[in-house]
Amino acid sequence: MRKQVVVLGLGRFGRMVAITLHQLHHQVLAVDSDAQRVQEIIPLVTEAVRAEATDEAALQNLGVAAFDAAVVAVGDIPTSLMATVLLKRLGVPFVVARANDDLHGVTLEKLGADRVVYPERETGLRLAHALNYPDVVDYLEVTRDFGVSKLTPPEHFIGHTLEELGLGRGRDALNVLVIRRSNNQVVVLPDRFERVLKGDLLILAGRDESLERVGRSA
Repeated sequence: MRKQVVVLGLGRFGRMVAITLHQLHHQVLAVDSDAQRVQEIIPLVTEAVRAEATDEAALQNLGVAAFDAAVVAVGDIPTSLMATVLLKRLGVPFVVARANDDLHGVTLEKLGADRVVYPERETGLRLAHALNYPDVVDYLEVTRDFGVSKLTPPEHFIGHTLEELGLGRGRDALNVLVIRRSNNQVVVLPDRFERVLKGDLLILAGRDESLERVGRSA
């Protein structure tokens, strides 16, 4: 569904969010106090405006209350806290806020942020998993010890069924959610008799320790 999203703060994180949302066909209003950042992003979003994230009158004039969601991407903590409060007070239904650390994140939640993200931590986490498990091409943490990962199957997986590989159901199992074939065929929730083929990409969900076992066996 096409949505209207306002992004406050056009640093590296905010710029990427704004551009990606626009590429996904959402209407994006990009806001920053830096004229150069605004100028650079104009061709890449629906609209870009120079304004202070903590200027309530400016946010009202921009009509942010009518937007479906807002992303507070500014790195400065006092500014991000104030902007979050203002957006919720103006009636934005869903506010995502960037946090620098746990204390910042907890404070944002208490001030009404509907979701808090930790860009530096998440990027570092993905990199650490990629280095630790060479066949893992991406990783998304769900809880402290459980995540979803993309895995390039090691050579000894090829030709075997998921059951033979021990990829199945259960509390400690690695569950295969999707197999993406090299011909772009997608197998969703494959059964235990599905064979892993050369060129496949596996989307797995499970505990980190289970993922580590797969990495060690590669």
